[in-house]
Amino acid sequence: MLGGGALVVLLVPLFVSLGQWQWQKAEVKAARQALFDARAAEPPLSLPATPVDAEAMRYRRVVVRGVYEPQRQLLIDNRVHRERAGYHVVTPLRIEGGGADGLRVLVNRGWVPAAAEHSRLPAIDTPAGTVELLATAVVPGTRFFTLGETPATIDWRSAAARVWPNLDLGRYRRAVDFPLQPVVLELDPASAGGGFVRDWPRPDERGERHVGYAWQWFGFAAATVGIWLFFLFRPWLRRR
Repeated sequence: MLGGGALVVLLVPLFVSLGQWQWQKAEVKAARQALFDARAAEPPLSLPATPVDAEAMRYRRVVVRGVYEPQRQLLIDNRVHRERAGYHVVTPLRIEGGGADGLRVLVNRGWVPAAAEHSRLPAIDTPAGTVELLATAVVPGTRFFTLGETPATIDWRSAAARVWPNLDLGRYRRAVDFPLQPVVLELDPASAGGGFVRDWPRPDERGERHVGYAWQWFGFAAATVGIWLFFLFRPWLRRR
């Protein structure tokens, strides 16, 4: 039974820690949803042509004026809407008041469907001239799983090179020669400005799955202890 006890000592803390990890992920999503709901009720702010604090702007509704620059536009691959594959269209906007070398902000204009032949990229119409947008500021992720080496530079003349698996803001910043806001704008469904399908996920999306996974890991821990106790006391129960 010493071997069984050692296994219990090893497995139970592991299962409990995995359960706590999933529980914390659910709590983070719930907290972000509460912040999103609170800031959705506030009047929109004007996004300046100077750098902002990313966390201070998270989930704030903003109004911004500027000019789209489609020559540095991205398509974010493997985005699904109603069980159909497609892309998110992400276009830099030169913020009004910053000049030609001024600050840009990336605008996620929404979802477009992919062609049956994935090598054929969709044609994207982009408004010319100054546009005024209503959007929600989000802080993009920084941890991505990619297969193979990520190129350090981007050939902006190649359409295929502008199809990315994730919106990596750090990589984008290294690939351009202009300053960039640390947030990404998700275009509001009611906003004009060259938007496409804008069915944005909630911050707490799939939060209940993390809770379910947490209880599974806690259950594994309890089952491990229960099985060990059963075999530990089985000789005594037989004598009884």
